[in-house]
Amino acid sequence: MAPMKVIFDTDPGVDDAMALALLARSADVELLGVCTVFGNGTLDTTTSNALHLAELLSLRCGVHRGAAAPLDGGPVHLPVEVHGRNALGDVPLPPHPARAESGIAASDCLVQALRRHPGEVSVLAVGPLTNLALALRAAPDVAALAREVVVMGGAFGHHGHTGNVTPHAEANIYADPQAADEVFAAAWPVSIVGLDVTHQVVMDGAYLRALREHGGGLGRFLWDISRVYQAFHHDTGVPDGFYVHDSTAVARLLVPGLFGTLRAPVLVDREGATRGRTRLAGPGEGTGRPVQTVCREVDAAALLDFYGRRMRAGEGESA
Repeated sequence: MAPMKVIFDTDPGVDDAMALALLARSADVELLGVCTVFGNGTLDTTTSNALHLAELLSLRCGVHRGAAAPLDGGPVHLPVEVHGRNALGDVPLPPHPARAESGIAASDCLVQALRRHPGEVSVLAVGPLTNLALALRAAPDVAALAREVVVMGGAFGHHGHTGNVTPHAEANIYADPQAADEVFAAAWPVSIVGLDVTHQVVMDGAYLRALREHGGGLGRFLWDISRVYQAFHHDTGVPDGFYVHDSTAVARLLVPGLFGTLRAPVLVDREGATRGRTRLAGPGEGTGRPVQTVCREVDAAALLDFYGRRMRAGEGESA
């Protein structure tokens, strides 16, 4: 069976790095490109981080610089308390990446890949959705060409999970709610992996120590970059470990049977006190919008086992 063609749209980011590591350790994935966007750091920071990770993971695909700000040109708020000043846990990195950017803009990469491989490409987006919205604006036809789009973002109130940057909004959606609303309104099949499920999955201290011990050099790197991330979670109510956000979206792509879902048109509040809130369309709403898939349940133990097995498969590698 041919590997799944994937474009990873990301703002690395500790949890982004852990998700990219999972993709890199998955023989059933062919990465066509890593696209960067502002979010966990400035665009310069997230692009530099992506280049470092591409070298560390020996990726064969290009790294494509994307959007530096939301569609409305508003300010970018950097979560340094979550991911550190360099967005990778303040672990020292080489001053200059060993790799160079592709020279192809992220939105152009998306359009080109979808047109080159119609019906075959899955887009995995784990940051603000600005690049995807720009691709749709430039080439609306590509929505019909995507195999699927998996988004880590949003919160729908299932199991009491709402926002993590405001009482209503999750960080990736809040960063560019206009882009998110345009992406969810497009005629491509979207699976939304929000806080409703990511907050059900926790990598605790014992799990992370096992990852460090049995994941080779990569496992040790992931342990190092996640120290700031784990400390933030401890200070905000997770006594041992942290929530698994972006890697849960990878699992939705690769092992969708782990998830319970519902289907409905999805709306995003673009402004006001509820800016960035994701919600299912109510009666009389969402006319003309496609029905999308929202994850609400996950087999957390099976997901953690899946991640751990993929990491242990590379034990002894020097990554």
